[in-house]
Amino acid sequence: MTAVRPARFTDRRVVVTGAAGGLGRVVAELFRSEGAQVLGTDVVAGDGVVACDLTDDAARDGFVARALADLGGLDVLCNVAGIQQFAELGKLTPTGVRKHFEINALAPLMLTQSFAEALVESKGNVVSVASISAVMGQPYNTQYCASKAALLLGMRSLAVELGTQGVRVNCVSPGGIETPMIEAAAAGLPANVNWDLIAKSQSVIPGFMPPEDVAEALLYLASDAARSVTGANLVVDRGVVW
Repeated sequence: MTAVRPARFTDRRVVVTGAAGGLGRVVAELFRSEGAQVLGTDVVAGDGVVACDLTDDAARDGFVARALADLGGLDVLCNVAGIQQFAELGKLTPTGVRKHFEINALAPLMLTQSFAEALVESKGNVVSVASISAVMGQPYNTQYCASKAALLLGMRSLAVELGTQGVRVNCVSPGGIETPMIEAAAAGLPANVNWDLIAKSQSVIPGFMPPEDVAEALLYLASDAARSVTGANLVVDRGVVW
């Protein structure tokens, strides 16, 4: 027997980035299952997903205009889109580092800026996917750690600024999730990788998480049940210890 989900987001207008696959797709589906009107975006188009390169200023502005026109406003912005490529220090490039910051930090901040007026009007909220990598050093993961740390503190700053106008801003910081992004990221590991460094980070509950576990945390923060929560970083990592 299939459980009936609550209708926490009936008639709520929601934008989800990275919605074509992985965690973003699951988040968009869960919002829809609870009554939300969802517009997704990703680098490729799909069912309910508008193609947009969020690192392109003109394309991003065009998507914002379309979202506001199609939805008639906005109640929830979910910044899920991200990139992760492992690389040892000697293999880092300015292009690769910039790409991580542009996708993981700059795009969510600029989208929040662009949607701020609509969110103030609706007394809505922003939920962004940071990472446990934002608060701990990890070998071969420098560009990802640095960009997610920038996102986390940027969102906390916006929580203070927008809170006076009735807009909540929060982050979810996952550990390892079973998604194609994680699998692809490992391809950047060097052949002589020091597995002893990586093995120091372990979860109390073994294994990677299904994306649904993280999506549920995002929906909680976006819901009225979290109406007194802002500036928070909700860690969902199966108890990672270093």
